[in-house]
Amino acid sequence: MLSVMSWVTVVLLFHLVCSGQVLWRMKDHVHKIHQARIKQTSTAIPKKGTLHQPLNHFDKKNDKTFPQKFFVNDVYWQSSDGPVFLYIGGEGPLSKFSLMFGHHVDMAERHGALLVSLEHRFYGQSINPDGLETEKLRDLSSQQALADLASFHHYISRRFGLSQRNTWISFGGSYAGALSAWLRGKFPHLIYGAVASSAPVQAQLDFSSYNRVVAYSLMNEAVGGSKKCLAEVKGVFAAVEAALLMGNETEVGKDFGCCETPLKPEDKMELLQSLADIFMGTVQYNEEGVSFSIAELCDIMTNKSEAFGQKEEAYDRLVKLAAMYRARENVPCLDVSHEKLVLELTNTKAVSSYRQWLYQTCTEFGFYQTCEDTFCPFSRMVTLQSQTELCSRLFDIPLDSLPFRIDFTNQYYGGNRPQTQRVLYVNGNIDPWTELSVVWNDTSVDDERVILIDGTAHCMDMNSDKSMDKPALHQARKEIERRVAMWLKSAASHHMV
Repeated sequence: MLSVMSWVTVVLLFHLVCSGQVLWRMKDHVHKIHQARIKQTSTAIPKKGTLHQPLNHFDKKNDKTFPQKFFVNDVYWQSSDGPVFLYIGGEGPLSKFSLMFGHHVDMAERHGALLVSLEHRFYGQSINPDGLETEKLRDLSSQQALADLASFHHYISRRFGLSQRNTWISFGGSYAGALSAWLRGKFPHLIYGAVASSAPVQAQLDFSSYNRVVAYSLMNEAVGGSKKCLAEVKGVFAAVEAALLMGNETEVGKDFGCCETPLKPEDKMELLQSLADIFMGTVQYNEEGVSFSIAELCDIMTNKSEAFGQKEEAYDRLVKLAAMYRARENVPCLDVSHEKLVLELTNTKAVSSYRQWLYQTCTEFGFYQTCEDTFCPFSRMVTLQSQTELCSRLFDIPLDSLPFRIDFTNQYYGGNRPQTQRVLYVNGNIDPWTELSVVWNDTSVDDERVILIDGTAHCMDMNSDKSMDKPALHQARKEIERRVAMWLKSAASHHMV
Protein backbone atom coordinates (compact mmCIF):
# COMPACT_ATOMS: atom_id res chain seq x y z
CA MET A 1 0.00 0.00 0.00
CA LEU A 2 1.21 3.51 -0.78
CA SER A 3 2.12 5.76 2.13
CA VAL A 4 -0.02 8.79 2.94
CA MET A 5 2.60 11.08 1.36
CA SER A 6 2.53 8.99 -1.83
CA TRP A 7 -1.23 9.44 -2.08
CA VAL A 8 -0.76 13.17 -1.59
CA THR A 9 1.71 13.54 -4.43
CA VAL A 10 -0.69 11.91 -6.86
CA VAL A 11 -3.46 14.32 -5.83
CA LEU A 12 -1.16 17.25 -6.55
CA LEU A 13 -0.22 15.89 -9.95
CA PHE A 14 -3.68 15.22 -11.24
CA HIS A 15 -4.53 18.86 -12.00
CA LEU A 16 -3.13 18.12 -15.43
CA VAL A 17 -3.59 18.41 -19.13
CA CYS A 18 -4.70 15.13 -20.68
CA SER A 19 -7.17 13.91 -23.30
CA GLY A 20 -9.18 10.76 -23.90
CA GLN A 21 -11.95 9.24 -21.79
CA VAL A 22 -9.69 6.75 -20.04
CA LEU A 23 -7.17 9.39 -18.96
CA TRP A 24 -9.83 11.81 -17.75
CA ARG A 25 -11.75 9.19 -15.79
CA MET A 26 -8.52 7.82 -14.35
CA LYS A 27 -7.65 11.33 -13.20
CA ASP A 28 -11.03 11.99 -11.58
CA HIS A 29 -11.18 8.56 -9.93
CA VAL A 30 -7.66 8.71 -8.49
CA HIS A 31 -8.21 12.27 -7.28
CA LYS A 32 -11.30 11.29 -5.25
CA ILE A 33 -9.84 8.09 -3.82
CA HIS A 34 -6.58 9.72 -2.76
CA GLN A 35 -8.29 12.72 -1.18
CA ALA A 36 -10.35 10.37 0.98
CA ARG A 37 -7.20 8.64 2.22
CA ILE A 38 -5.33 11.86 2.96
CA LYS A 39 -8.09 13.13 5.26
CA GLN A 40 -6.50 10.96 7.96
CA THR A 41 -3.50 13.33 8.20
CA SER A 42 -3.22 15.89 10.98
CA THR A 43 -1.46 18.67 9.06
CA ALA A 44 -2.83 22.18 9.64
CA ILE A 45 -5.78 22.71 7.29
CA PRO A 46 -5.64 25.79 4.99
CA LYS A 47 -8.46 28.29 5.31
CA LYS A 48 -11.01 28.24 2.49
CA GLY A 49 -12.61 31.35 1.06
CA THR A 50 -14.69 32.66 -1.84
CA LEU A 51 -13.97 35.73 -3.93
CA HIS A 52 -16.65 37.14 -6.23
CA GLN A 53 -14.93 37.87 -9.53
CA PRO A 54 -16.23 39.68 -12.64
CA LEU A 55 -17.41 37.26 -15.30
CA ASN A 56 -15.67 39.46 -17.85
CA HIS A 57 -12.78 41.60 -16.61
CA PHE A 58 -12.55 43.36 -19.96
CA ASP A 59 -16.17 44.53 -20.26
CA LYS A 60 -16.82 47.18 -17.64
CA LYS A 61 -20.49 47.36 -18.68
CA ASN A 62 -20.96 43.75 -17.57
CA ASP A 63 -21.43 43.69 -13.79
CA LYS A 64 -22.09 39.95 -13.48
CA THR A 65 -19.86 37.94 -11.14
CA PHE A 66 -19.10 34.33 -10.25
CA PRO A 67 -17.83 32.77 -7.00
CA GLN A 68 -14.17 31.73 -7.08
CA LYS A 69 -12.72 29.40 -4.45
CA PHE A 70 -9.34 29.98 -2.86
CA PHE A 71 -7.23 28.68 0.01
CA VAL A 72 -4.80 30.40 2.37
CA ASN A 73 -2.16 28.72 4.55
CA ASP A 74 -0.41 31.15 6.89
CA VAL A 75 1.15 28.57 9.21
CA TYR A 76 4.69 29.28 7.89
CA TRP A 77 4.31 33.05 7.50
CA GLN A 78 6.81 34.51 9.97
CA SER A 79 7.07 38.18 9.03
CA SER A 80 4.72 40.83 7.68
CA ASP A 81 7.38 41.43 5.00
CA GLY A 82 7.64 37.72 4.17
CA PRO A 83 7.18 36.36 0.64
CA VAL A 84 3.96 35.07 -0.86
CA PHE A 85 3.90 31.77 -2.76
CA LEU A 86 0.97 31.54 -5.17
CA TYR A 87 -0.11 28.04 -6.27
CA ILE A 88 -2.21 28.31 -9.44
CA GLY A 89 -5.13 25.97 -10.07
CA GLY A 90 -5.52 24.32 -13.46
CA GLU A 91 -8.16 22.42 -15.43
CA GLY A 92 -9.79 20.68 -12.48
CA PRO A 93 -11.00 21.16 -8.90
CA LEU A 94 -8.56 22.84 -6.50
CA SER A 95 -7.82 20.82 -3.36
CA LYS A 96 -6.85 22.16 0.05
CA PHE A 97 -3.95 19.72 -0.16
CA SER A 98 -2.37 21.98 -2.79
CA LEU A 99 -1.24 24.16 0.15
CA MET A 100 -0.41 21.30 2.52
CA PHE A 101 2.08 19.18 0.57
CA GLY A 102 4.52 19.55 -2.31
CA HIS A 103 7.88 21.11 -3.09
CA HIS A 104 6.44 24.64 -3.08
CA VAL A 105 5.12 24.04 0.45
CA ASP A 106 8.51 22.75 1.60
CA MET A 107 10.13 25.91 0.25
CA ALA A 108 7.44 28.08 1.87
CA GLU A 109 8.32 26.57 5.24
CA ARG A 110 12.02 27.29 4.74
CA HIS A 111 11.43 30.89 3.59
CA GLY A 112 8.56 31.78 5.94
CA ALA A 113 6.15 32.38 3.07
CA LEU A 114 2.42 32.95 3.02
CA LEU A 115 0.81 30.26 0.83
CA VAL A 116 -2.24 31.09 -1.29
CA SER A 117 -4.00 29.24 -4.11
CA LEU A 118 -6.83 30.10 -6.50
CA GLU A 119 -9.12 27.70 -8.32
CA HIS A 120 -9.40 28.26 -12.07
CA ARG A 121 -12.63 29.87 -13.22
CA PHE A 122 -15.32 27.42 -14.44
CA TYR A 123 -13.71 24.41 -12.76
CA GLY A 124 -14.49 22.73 -9.45
CA GLN A 125 -16.71 24.97 -7.31
CA SER A 126 -15.78 28.21 -9.10
CA ILE A 127 -18.72 28.35 -11.45
CA ASN A 128 -22.26 29.68 -11.60
CA PRO A 129 -25.10 27.10 -11.68
CA ASP A 130 -25.65 27.70 -15.41
CA GLY A 131 -22.02 28.44 -16.19
CA LEU A 132 -21.38 25.54 -18.54
CA GLU A 133 -23.92 26.60 -21.14
CA THR A 134 -22.13 27.24 -24.42
CA GLU A 135 -22.87 30.98 -24.47
CA LYS A 136 -21.57 31.29 -20.89
CA LEU A 137 -18.33 29.47 -21.74
CA ARG A 138 -17.28 32.52 -23.74
CA ASP A 139 -16.03 33.90 -20.43
CA LEU A 140 -13.70 30.91 -20.01
CA SER A 141 -10.19 31.71 -21.24
CA SER A 142 -6.61 31.89 -20.06
CA GLN A 143 -6.74 35.69 -20.40
CA GLN A 144 -9.68 35.90 -18.01
CA ALA A 145 -7.90 33.43 -15.69
CA LEU A 146 -4.83 35.68 -15.54
CA ALA A 147 -7.06 38.66 -14.76
CA ASP A 148 -8.62 36.58 -11.96
CA LEU A 149 -5.15 35.99 -10.53
CA ALA A 150 -4.29 39.68 -10.70
CA SER A 151 -7.54 40.50 -8.89
CA PHE A 152 -6.79 37.80 -6.32
CA HIS A 153 -3.35 39.36 -5.77
CA HIS A 154 -5.07 42.66 -4.97
CA TYR A 155 -7.55 40.96 -2.62
CA ILE A 156 -4.86 39.05 -0.68
CA SER A 157 -2.69 42.18 -0.47
CA ARG A 158 -5.53 44.15 1.11
CA ARG A 159 -6.62 41.35 3.43
CA PHE A 160 -3.13 40.78 4.85
CA GLY A 161 -1.87 44.36 4.62
CA LEU A 162 0.83 43.47 2.10
CA SER A 163 3.05 45.95 0.28
CA GLN A 164 5.73 46.00 -2.40
CA ARG A 165 8.09 44.55 0.20
CA ASN A 166 6.22 41.22 -0.06
CA THR A 167 7.72 39.27 -2.95
CA TRP A 168 5.30 37.08 -4.89
CA ILE A 169 6.47 33.85 -6.54
CA SER A 170 4.00 31.82 -8.62
CA PHE A 171 3.96 28.04 -9.05
CA GLY A 172 1.99 25.81 -11.39
CA GLY A 173 2.14 22.51 -13.23
CA SER A 174 1.03 21.60 -16.76
CA TYR A 175 -1.61 24.10 -17.99
CA ALA A 176 -1.30 25.88 -14.63
CA GLY A 177 2.45 25.94 -15.23
CA ALA A 178 1.82 27.83 -18.46
CA LEU A 179 -0.43 30.21 -16.50
CA SER A 180 2.41 30.74 -14.00
CA ALA A 181 4.77 31.72 -16.80
CA TRP A 182 2.18 33.90 -18.52
CA LEU A 183 1.23 35.62 -15.26
CA ARG A 184 4.83 36.71 -14.79
CA GLY A 185 4.95 37.84 -18.43
CA LYS A 186 1.73 39.86 -18.37
CA PHE A 187 1.91 41.15 -14.78
CA PRO A 188 5.64 41.54 -14.00
CA HIS A 189 4.86 44.28 -11.47
CA LEU A 190 2.85 41.77 -9.41
CA ILE A 191 4.84 38.54 -9.77
CA TYR A 192 8.60 38.72 -9.20
CA GLY A 193 9.41 35.17 -10.31
CA ALA A 194 7.59 32.11 -11.63
CA VAL A 195 8.20 28.37 -11.61
CA ALA A 196 6.51 26.69 -14.60
CA SER A 197 6.57 22.89 -14.31
CA SER A 198 5.79 20.82 -17.42
CA ALA A 199 4.26 23.94 -18.93
CA PRO A 200 2.90 23.68 -22.52
CA VAL A 201 3.36 27.34 -23.42
CA GLN A 202 3.31 26.63 -27.18
CA ALA A 203 -0.26 26.14 -28.43
CA GLN A 204 -0.41 23.59 -31.25
CA LEU A 205 -3.39 22.36 -33.21
CA ASP A 206 -1.98 18.99 -34.32
CA PHE A 207 0.07 17.75 -31.38
CA SER A 208 1.36 14.64 -33.17
CA SER A 209 4.73 14.90 -31.43
CA TYR A 210 3.01 13.84 -28.17
CA ASN A 211 2.81 10.25 -29.40
CA ARG A 212 6.29 10.50 -30.89
CA VAL A 213 7.62 11.04 -27.36
CA VAL A 214 5.42 8.22 -26.07
CA ALA A 215 7.02 5.93 -28.67
CA TYR A 216 10.52 7.09 -27.67
CA SER A 217 9.76 6.51 -23.97
CA LEU A 218 8.40 3.00 -24.62
CA MET A 219 11.76 2.01 -26.07
CA ASN A 220 13.87 3.97 -23.55
CA GLU A 221 15.75 1.32 -21.56
CA ALA A 222 16.59 3.81 -18.81
CA VAL A 223 12.92 3.87 -17.74
CA GLY A 224 12.09 0.23 -18.44
CA GLY A 225 11.26 0.39 -22.14
CA SER A 226 12.84 -1.43 -25.07
CA LYS A 227 12.77 -1.54 -28.86
CA LYS A 228 10.98 -4.86 -28.52
CA CYS A 229 8.27 -3.25 -26.40
CA LEU A 230 7.64 -0.53 -28.96
CA ALA A 231 7.56 -3.08 -31.79
CA GLU A 232 5.01 -5.20 -29.92
CA VAL A 233 2.81 -2.16 -29.26
CA LYS A 234 2.90 -1.05 -32.90
CA GLY A 235 2.09 -4.57 -34.09
CA VAL A 236 -0.78 -5.20 -31.72
CA PHE A 237 -2.55 -1.92 -32.50
CA ALA A 238 -2.34 -2.73 -36.20
CA ALA A 239 -3.84 -6.15 -35.41
CA VAL A 240 -6.72 -4.72 -33.36
CA GLU A 241 -7.50 -2.13 -36.03
CA ALA A 242 -7.47 -4.85 -38.72
CA ALA A 243 -9.80 -7.07 -36.67
CA LEU A 244 -12.26 -4.21 -36.26
CA LEU A 245 -12.20 -3.36 -39.96
CA MET A 246 -12.64 -7.02 -40.98
CA GLY A 247 -15.98 -7.36 -39.19
CA ASN A 248 -14.85 -8.95 -35.92
CA GLU A 249 -16.33 -6.17 -33.77
CA THR A 250 -18.31 -8.50 -31.50
CA GLU A 251 -15.32 -10.66 -30.61
CA VAL A 252 -13.01 -7.65 -30.14
CA GLY A 253 -15.62 -5.92 -27.97
CA LYS A 254 -15.86 -8.97 -25.71
CA ASP A 255 -12.10 -9.44 -25.57
CA PHE A 256 -11.48 -5.92 -24.30
CA GLY A 257 -14.48 -5.79 -21.98
CA CYS A 258 -16.34 -3.07 -23.86
CA CYS A 259 -19.64 -1.84 -22.44
CA GLU A 260 -21.11 -2.06 -25.93
CA THR A 261 -20.06 -3.60 -29.24
CA PRO A 262 -18.05 -1.06 -31.29
CA LEU A 263 -20.00 -1.32 -34.55
CA LYS A 264 -19.85 2.30 -35.73
CA PRO A 265 -16.57 3.76 -37.06
CA GLU A 266 -16.54 6.40 -34.33
CA ASP A 267 -17.01 3.70 -31.65
CA LYS A 268 -14.09 1.72 -33.07
CA MET A 269 -12.02 4.89 -32.85
CA GLU A 270 -13.08 5.36 -29.19
CA LEU A 271 -11.96 1.82 -28.36
CA LEU A 272 -8.59 2.32 -30.03
CA GLN A 273 -8.18 5.68 -28.28
CA SER A 274 -9.05 4.13 -24.91
CA LEU A 275 -6.46 1.40 -25.40
CA ALA A 276 -3.89 4.00 -26.46
CA ASP A 277 -4.75 6.09 -23.39
CA ILE A 278 -3.43 3.30 -21.16
CA PHE A 279 -0.01 3.63 -22.79
CA MET A 280 -0.12 7.42 -23.03
CA GLY A 281 -1.11 7.77 -19.37
CA THR A 282 1.58 5.33 -18.30
CA VAL A 283 4.28 7.40 -20.02
CA GLN A 284 2.92 10.79 -18.91
CA TYR A 285 2.60 9.75 -15.25
CA ASN A 286 5.35 7.11 -15.07
CA GLU A 287 6.05 5.93 -11.50
CA GLU A 288 3.51 8.34 -10.04
CA GLY A 289 0.98 5.85 -8.69
CA VAL A 290 -1.16 5.29 -11.80
CA SER A 291 -2.11 1.81 -13.03
CA PHE A 292 1.26 0.88 -14.56
CA SER A 293 4.84 2.04 -14.86
CA ILE A 294 6.59 1.89 -18.22
CA ALA A 295 8.69 -1.02 -16.95
CA GLU A 296 5.64 -3.05 -15.88
CA LEU A 297 3.70 -2.25 -19.03
CA CYS A 298 6.58 -3.27 -21.28
CA ASP A 299 7.15 -6.43 -19.26
CA ILE A 300 3.54 -7.44 -19.90
CA MET A 301 3.69 -6.59 -23.60
CA THR A 302 6.94 -8.51 -24.22
CA ASN A 303 6.35 -11.53 -21.95
CA LYS A 304 5.66 -14.39 -24.35
CA SER A 305 4.84 -16.93 -21.64
CA GLU A 306 3.00 -20.10 -22.55
CA ALA A 307 -0.68 -20.60 -21.76
CA PHE A 308 -2.26 -24.00 -22.36
CA GLY A 309 0.82 -25.10 -24.27
CA GLN A 310 0.81 -22.12 -26.63
CA LYS A 311 2.73 -18.86 -26.57
CA GLU A 312 0.65 -15.77 -25.87
CA GLU A 313 0.28 -13.54 -28.89
CA ALA A 314 0.62 -9.76 -28.59
CA TYR A 315 -3.16 -9.45 -28.98
CA ASP A 316 -3.69 -11.68 -25.92
CA ARG A 317 -1.20 -9.65 -23.91
CA LEU A 318 -3.03 -6.41 -24.77
CA VAL A 319 -6.31 -8.05 -23.71
CA LYS A 320 -4.62 -8.97 -20.42
CA LEU A 321 -3.30 -5.41 -19.99
CA ALA A 322 -6.75 -3.91 -20.57
CA ALA A 323 -8.28 -6.31 -18.04
CA MET A 324 -5.62 -5.35 -15.47
CA TYR A 325 -6.33 -1.68 -16.11
CA ARG A 326 -10.07 -2.17 -15.54
CA ALA A 327 -9.44 -4.10 -12.33
CA ARG A 328 -6.97 -1.58 -10.93
CA GLU A 329 -9.13 1.41 -11.82
CA ASN A 330 -12.35 -0.34 -10.76
CA VAL A 331 -13.85 0.14 -14.22
CA PRO A 332 -16.42 -2.60 -14.97
CA CYS A 333 -16.17 -2.13 -18.73
CA LEU A 334 -14.60 0.15 -21.34
CA ASP A 335 -17.11 2.76 -22.49
CA VAL A 336 -16.55 3.10 -26.23
CA SER A 337 -19.83 4.72 -27.31
CA HIS A 338 -19.04 7.98 -29.08
CA GLU A 339 -22.65 9.12 -28.83
CA LYS A 340 -22.60 8.54 -25.08
CA LEU A 341 -19.45 10.66 -24.86
CA VAL A 342 -21.12 13.45 -26.84
CA LEU A 343 -24.16 13.27 -24.55
CA GLU A 344 -21.92 13.50 -21.50
CA LEU A 345 -20.11 16.51 -22.95
CA THR A 346 -23.44 18.17 -23.75
CA ASN A 347 -24.47 17.94 -20.09
CA THR A 348 -23.99 21.42 -18.63
CA LYS A 349 -24.58 20.13 -15.09
CA ALA A 350 -21.78 17.53 -15.19
CA VAL A 351 -19.21 17.41 -12.40
CA SER A 352 -16.40 16.40 -14.76
CA SER A 353 -14.02 19.03 -16.15
CA TYR A 354 -13.97 17.45 -19.61
CA ARG A 355 -16.46 19.84 -21.25
CA GLN A 356 -14.67 22.99 -20.04
CA TRP A 357 -11.22 21.78 -21.04
CA LEU A 358 -12.43 20.65 -24.46
CA TYR A 359 -13.82 24.16 -24.97
CA GLN A 360 -10.44 25.68 -24.12
CA THR A 361 -8.65 23.36 -26.55
CA CYS A 362 -11.10 24.44 -29.25
CA THR A 363 -10.78 28.16 -28.58
CA GLU A 364 -7.15 28.59 -27.48
CA PHE A 365 -4.75 25.67 -27.44
CA GLY A 366 -5.44 22.73 -29.73
CA PHE A 367 -3.25 20.06 -28.07
CA TYR A 368 -4.95 17.31 -30.13
CA GLN A 369 -2.86 14.16 -29.76
CA THR A 370 -3.20 12.67 -33.22
CA CYS A 371 -1.77 9.49 -34.69
CA GLU A 372 -1.41 10.15 -38.40
CA ASP A 373 2.37 10.05 -38.81
CA THR A 374 4.74 7.08 -38.96
CA PHE A 375 6.16 7.72 -35.49
CA CYS A 376 2.86 7.05 -33.72
CA PRO A 377 2.66 3.50 -32.31
CA PHE A 378 -1.14 3.43 -32.12
CA SER A 379 -4.07 3.46 -34.57
CA ARG A 380 -4.16 5.78 -37.59
CA MET A 381 -7.89 6.15 -36.98
CA VAL A 382 -7.12 8.82 -34.35
CA THR A 383 -6.97 11.77 -36.76
CA LEU A 384 -7.09 15.53 -36.38
CA GLN A 385 -10.57 15.49 -37.88
CA SER A 386 -11.79 12.92 -35.34
CA GLN A 387 -10.30 15.00 -32.52
CA THR A 388 -11.71 18.37 -33.61
CA GLU A 389 -15.20 17.49 -34.84
CA LEU A 390 -16.53 17.97 -31.30
CA CYS A 391 -15.61 21.67 -31.47
CA SER A 392 -18.25 22.33 -34.11
CA ARG A 393 -20.71 19.74 -32.83
CA LEU A 394 -20.73 20.87 -29.19
CA PHE A 395 -19.80 24.56 -29.35
CA ASP A 396 -20.62 25.59 -32.93
CA ILE A 397 -17.01 26.62 -33.47
CA PRO A 398 -16.05 26.54 -37.18
CA LEU A 399 -13.19 24.11 -37.71
CA ASP A 400 -11.48 26.46 -40.16
CA SER A 401 -11.18 29.02 -37.33
CA LEU A 402 -9.06 26.74 -35.12
CA PRO A 403 -5.66 27.55 -36.70
CA PHE A 404 -6.29 31.28 -36.27
CA ARG A 405 -7.25 30.82 -32.61
CA ILE A 406 -4.10 28.81 -31.91
CA ASP A 407 -1.93 31.39 -33.73
CA PHE A 408 -3.43 34.19 -31.65
CA THR A 409 -2.55 32.36 -28.41
CA ASN A 410 1.09 32.02 -29.47
CA GLN A 411 1.29 35.63 -30.63
CA TYR A 412 -0.29 36.87 -27.40
CA TYR A 413 1.96 34.90 -25.03
CA GLY A 414 5.07 34.37 -27.14
CA GLY A 415 4.81 30.61 -27.60
CA ASN A 416 7.93 28.65 -26.67
CA ARG A 417 10.17 31.66 -27.28
CA PRO A 418 8.96 34.04 -24.58
CA GLN A 419 10.86 37.23 -23.83
CA THR A 420 10.33 37.10 -20.06
CA GLN A 421 12.87 37.04 -17.25
CA ARG A 422 12.77 35.20 -13.92
CA VAL A 423 10.64 32.34 -15.24
CA LEU A 424 12.00 28.86 -14.57
CA TYR A 425 10.77 26.13 -16.96
CA VAL A 426 11.09 22.65 -15.46
CA ASN A 427 10.50 19.51 -17.53
CA GLY A 428 11.13 15.77 -17.51
CA ASN A 429 12.60 14.37 -20.71
CA ILE A 430 10.14 11.45 -20.99
CA ASP A 431 7.12 13.73 -20.58
CA PRO A 432 5.36 14.24 -23.95
CA TRP A 433 4.34 17.78 -22.93
CA THR A 434 8.01 18.81 -22.91
CA GLU A 435 7.59 19.19 -26.69
CA LEU A 436 5.49 22.32 -26.11
CA SER A 437 7.54 23.86 -23.31
CA VAL A 438 10.74 25.91 -23.21
CA VAL A 439 13.70 23.54 -23.19
CA TRP A 440 16.66 25.72 -24.13
CA ASN A 441 18.32 28.69 -22.50
CA ASP A 442 18.41 32.05 -24.21
CA THR A 443 21.26 34.24 -23.04
CA SER A 444 19.59 37.31 -24.55
CA VAL A 445 16.65 36.86 -22.13
CA ASP A 446 17.73 34.77 -19.13
CA ASP A 447 20.76 32.50 -19.20
CA GLU A 448 19.33 30.11 -16.56
CA ARG A 449 15.69 29.52 -17.31
CA VAL A 450 15.56 25.77 -18.10
CA ILE A 451 15.82 22.61 -16.02
CA LEU A 452 15.48 19.36 -17.99
CA ILE A 453 15.32 16.27 -15.74
CA ASP A 454 16.57 12.98 -17.13
CA GLY A 455 14.22 10.00 -16.88
CA THR A 456 11.31 11.80 -15.26
CA ALA A 457 7.72 12.40 -16.26
CA HIS A 458 5.00 15.05 -15.96
CA CYS A 459 5.30 17.53 -13.04
CA MET A 460 7.38 15.18 -10.89
CA ASP A 461 9.46 18.07 -9.58
CA MET A 462 6.38 19.44 -7.81
CA ASN A 463 6.37 16.59 -5.28
CA SER A 464 8.24 16.77 -2.00
CA ASP A 465 11.66 15.14 -2.09
CA LYS A 466 11.64 11.39 -1.41
CA SER A 467 14.59 9.10 -0.75
CA MET A 468 13.67 6.78 -3.65
CA ASP A 469 13.61 9.61 -6.22
CA LYS A 470 16.15 9.56 -9.02
CA PRO A 471 19.37 11.56 -8.39
CA ALA A 472 18.49 13.85 -11.31
CA LEU A 473 15.18 14.70 -9.62
CA HIS A 474 16.89 15.45 -6.30
CA GLN A 475 19.30 17.74 -8.10
CA ALA A 476 16.52 19.48 -10.01
CA ARG A 477 14.67 20.35 -6.81
CA LYS A 478 17.88 21.73 -5.31
CA GLU A 479 18.31 23.92 -8.39
CA ILE A 480 14.69 25.13 -8.15
CA GLU A 481 15.31 26.02 -4.50
CA ARG A 482 18.50 27.85 -5.45
CA ARG A 483 16.69 29.93 -8.05
CA VAL A 484 13.78 30.80 -5.76
CA ALA A 485 16.20 31.77 -2.96
CA MET A 486 18.15 33.90 -5.44
CA TRP A 487 14.96 35.69 -6.54
CA LEU A 488 13.96 36.39 -2.94
CA LYS A 489 17.42 37.73 -2.14
CA SER A 490 17.41 39.92 -5.26
CA ALA A 491 13.95 41.30 -4.45
CA ALA A 492 14.97 42.03 -0.86
CA SER A 493 18.00 44.00 -2.04
CA HIS A 494 15.77 46.07 -4.34
CA HIS A 495 13.41 46.82 -1.47
CA MET A 496 16.30 48.15 0.59
CA VAL A 497 17.23 50.73 -2.05
